[in-house]
Amino acid sequence: MRADPAHSPPAARIPSGKVPALGDVLANRAFRVVLIKPSHYDQDGYVIQWWRSTLPSNSLASVYGLIKECAQNRVLGPGVDIEVEACDECNTIVDVKGAAKRIRAAGAGMVGLIGVQSNQYPRALDLGRQFRALGLPVVMGGFHVSGCIAMLPNSPSYLQEALDLGIHLFAGEAEGRMAEVLRDVAAGNAKPIYKFLNDLPEMAAAVFPILPRNVVTRVVGHYSSFDAGRGCPFQCSFCTIINVQGRKSRYRTPDDVEAIVRANAAQGITKFFITDDNFARNRNWEPILDRLIQLHEVEKFRIRLLLQVDTLCHRIPNFIEKAAHAGCTAVFIGLENINPESLMGTKKRQNKIWEYRDMLLAWRAQKVMTYAGYILGFPTDTPESIARDIEIIKKELPVDILEFFYLTPLPGSEDHKNLFMRGVPMDPDMNNYDLEHACTAHPLMSKEAWTQVYADAWKRYYTDEHVETIMRRAAVSGISGRKIADSLMIFSGAARIEGVHPLQFGFLRRKLRKQRRHGMPVLNPLLFYTWRFADFLNVTSQWLRLIWRYRRIMARVKADPASRTHFDEALSPHTGAGEIDHFVEVFADKIPHTHGAPVRAPAAVAG
Repeated sequence: MRADPAHSPPAARIPSGKVPALGDVLANRAFRVVLIKPSHYDQDGYVIQWWRSTLPSNSLASVYGLIKECAQNRVLGPGVDIEVEACDECNTIVDVKGAAKRIRAAGAGMVGLIGVQSNQYPRALDLGRQFRALGLPVVMGGFHVSGCIAMLPNSPSYLQEALDLGIHLFAGEAEGRMAEVLRDVAAGNAKPIYKFLNDLPEMAAAVFPILPRNVVTRVVGHYSSFDAGRGCPFQCSFCTIINVQGRKSRYRTPDDVEAIVRANAAQGITKFFITDDNFARNRNWEPILDRLIQLHEVEKFRIRLLLQVDTLCHRIPNFIEKAAHAGCTAVFIGLENINPESLMGTKKRQNKIWEYRDMLLAWRAQKVMTYAGYILGFPTDTPESIARDIEIIKKELPVDILEFFYLTPLPGSEDHKNLFMRGVPMDPDMNNYDLEHACTAHPLMSKEAWTQVYADAWKRYYTDEHVETIMRRAAVSGISGRKIADSLMIFSGAARIEGVHPLQFGFLRRKLRKQRRHGMPVLNPLLFYTWRFADFLNVTSQWLRLIWRYRRIMARVKADPASRTHFDEALSPHTGAGEIDHFVEVFADKIPHTHGAPVRAPAAVAG
């Protein structure tokens, strides 16, 4: 299939008579697949893109691996070579005309817009619009497409816009289905929607997620990723995972995980973000970690792991210790909130606030950094309660990095479906569904108040005083001071200086004049580059001041002998079974007494 404006299928260009087999149509030709993980737009309409980004894309790695499998199996026929290239737009400029030229040079091909989240959908749509204008077939998949199709009775208008452009939508997981899509696209009869939501593939012996080294090295630290499991048994109403990947957990085998690590290590990649929503609930966690310990400690692979875990992982015998021995240096924890009433309202019953400190201290004992997500805007939240709770966290919980999010009705979540079905107004701009904007009304706060609460939260947690406390806790716990300081700078400054969440952060921001959101004017060069120069100087000066300030704090902590014996309330261990938990005592008069909250003993109340 040639990428021409007519977009006619190959069979239409064959002389009349018997229609040949697909392999005959493409004989002695190549089929080129261009995979793109889109970014999204900032408030000025420019693509959020960096010289180096900070998080790898597992969706991109997974689909790349699937296309490579199709190429090896020659699913388009014995004489057809399938070529594939991958691009993460968070760290790579998408050259639309160049990609089209490469597809035409191959003779046939398609563009895949991969792992599209709700906030990335407008950018994905704009890229799809450009590729369709050049006559190229485009397939789009990811959590946004899958979540909308899974949860809503009819396709919303923004999905219909993609269909009207001739973009093919893919809902569900692609293992075992990619060959069908490639054959349909190559034959010119691709379906408008591929729906694979009710038949989730098993992960044992599934194709490995992998990316070429030149793609991985565009991520800071050269981190790649893989999923050791999919699905989640919990019922959090704000989550999209359970409605896309299901509530039945599926797992890779230890053999598969070892093979993934070895395949990456062969190209010099040994750092991994394991993207399981909750690796602690992977039933194969122990044999997987045992296998990684063998590679790390016996075979001397320089493995470094980032894991996502829940707040009860410390109750699993040996889990934290084995994770550390396997090379885990940091964990992302869904703390979400410390108010039991808020947690119960979103069905996050598994979070127990009186367990938090034990869990954090267990990771700290293994010299593992902790990153915790905290959601602002639960129905019972007020500016005063949020400010109070952040101060409690600073004093009572030894968490290193706290990151803030708006409670957002993400398409694909139960929250979004309920609001949609009730006709409750929600922000129509998908670009704002990035967990950094208020997308629907709050019962107790105006949009302005909620916005201010979010901005204030970063300032409230990352005060210089608390930053120094975090550095002192790291020093006494044996956690790298430089690593802590760098993380504190990024999470303290990204939202305030760059205007993006730290998880979207990277190094050396790019803003390209012509890569602006569809419908927004492209500024003339004089105006754009004058503005961009002033913007660059302003941002750079703020970062330099922040770096200088934090370096001074770190130097002060390192020079102070007391840092090696630092102790505060957050580092105080659990008081033991049968005793009044100090953490519960602190919260007793500050949180509502619901069935999700612990109740103090009568003697303690009387005292």
